[in-house]
Amino acid sequence: MRREVLSSSQEPALWQAVGNTPLLPIALPSGYGRLYLKAEWLNPGGSVKDRAARAILRDGICRGELPGKRLLDASSGNTGIAYAMLGAAAKIGVTICLPSNASPERKALLEMYGAEVIETDRLEGTDGAVQRARDLVAEQADQYYYADQYSNPANPRAHRETTGPEIWAQTQGAITHFVAALGTTGTMMGTGGFLKELKPSVRLIGVQPDSPYHGLEGLKHLATTAHPPSLYDPAALDAVAEIATEKADATARRLARETGMLVGWSAGAAVAAALDIVRADSDTTVVVIGCDTGARYLSELHRWREP
Repeated sequence: MRREVLSSSQEPALWQAVGNTPLLPIALPSGYGRLYLKAEWLNPGGSVKDRAARAILRDGICRGELPGKRLLDASSGNTGIAYAMLGAAAKIGVTICLPSNASPERKALLEMYGAEVIETDRLEGTDGAVQRARDLVAEQADQYYYADQYSNPANPRAHRETTGPEIWAQTQGAITHFVAALGTTGTMMGTGGFLKELKPSVRLIGVQPDSPYHGLEGLKHLATTAHPPSLYDPAALDAVAEIATEKADATARRLARETGMLVGWSAGAAVAAALDIVRADSDTTVVVIGCDTGARYLSELHRWREP
């Protein structure tokens, strides 16, 4: 039985700090369109995943599953960190199945927030982490509340209710293209769906790695993944851009050096795709999701390649 929705006064104060991130312009040469980066790394947990994690936690509480059980999910790192941070504020236990090749910074943050981390085979990526989480909940259903960010409707709903309206207001409806990297696809499905309803001409551009074997943590090459997100509706997108890891790396590094915006590789991939759009048409207003902070990857700088 579903309980009443929580009021803001019932939630930890930290939860109220999620969202309302700024939209930052990126200076471009004359003749280009307008490009903006939605600064999701300024959320309290450092990523766009704070939005979905908060909505999923709210839903679990309203269903009466939390805090009586431990929240369990698979994550490449960012959603797990968001669960752990928000869960700590609400006294909710969190268990995360995490590929062992996740960056040391992500593992350290999960530990600092008190989450239980179960590392899975690095070669199986998030697909292996998802399978391990499913096995655990099948074995111990009375102990775990399986959040399942890849199919939980609270994920895209968070973006439909917050990210989409924020972008619409910040651009005053002038947006022509929305660009987001594809992992769970919740950001694209929720935000993009909201924007399309208000302005059907808005083009939705998803971004994924250019092959199954890549270094873009959190992103999926959707044609080859063993566990495609059930949230994903490919028909909702106008196009999908495939970006090489090296190009994403170079773009993220350029952003840091030329604008002071330190973002992760997934945001670098999305900006790389957006640059192709604004370069081709000066009459465009493109908004890109800046998924997370590049500070989460500093231990792996040796992987970044000079352009």
